[in-house]
Amino acid sequence: MISLLPRWVWSFAWALAFAGGMVNVVGVLGFEHQTVTHLTGTTSMLAAALADLDGTAVVHFAAMIGSFVLGTVLSGLIIKDSALKLGRRYGVALILESLMLAAAVPLLDRGNMLGLYSAACACGLQNAMASTYSGTVVRTTHLSGMFTDLGVFLGHWLRGLSIDRRRLRLSVLIITGFLCGGIAGALLYRRFGNAALFVPAAFTALAAVAYEAYRIRHPDAGAA
Repeated sequence: MISLLPRWVWSFAWALAFAGGMVNVVGVLGFEHQTVTHLTGTTSMLAAALADLDGTAVVHFAAMIGSFVLGTVLSGLIIKDSALKLGRRYGVALILESLMLAAAVPLLDRGNMLGLYSAACACGLQNAMASTYSGTVVRTTHLSGMFTDLGVFLGHWLRGLSIDRRRLRLSVLIITGFLCGGIAGALLYRRFGNAALFVPAAFTALAAVAYEAYRIRHPDAGAA
């Protein structure tokens, strides 16, 4: 149940949503103007490219999807579980995400599509890394589920039904984190261009350090 979510999960959920918001807005404002933190729009663009028999676009959008999925595969290899639990190797996953985001900057500066693929892979890794805790879905690179939950809660409230306030709080937490990250990313992109990605790269690296420090202070939580 969501009531079982410990404090470290709340903190890292907001931090990762913030990083996701920054990465996505750089992708939207960048030279390809494309989202990189989720696949709904990319899959629609792939469908349109297939309908138009545009081979170049098909390869590009398929590569974007494949890169994101590759990130989820890496998460599965590193963390080895879909449930959040202190002690699993999230620090390793966060460092790898940081490296992929940093590597995307020089590639994007040269107009190389590999930069987008690297960023998409990093986002797939992050999204799969968070996954679930006690049966509750925790996604940090897209907001459809969070806004859906908000709508459901509003409907229940209007009918006078009880709502899960902690789950509502988690939805608001991730939405605000992603929104704040997007605002910061837009401001940074307008001043520094693609180098704005160095900020979420540093952010995730610091999150890895903070996580490992917390884990060391709580050795009874389990080992990866």
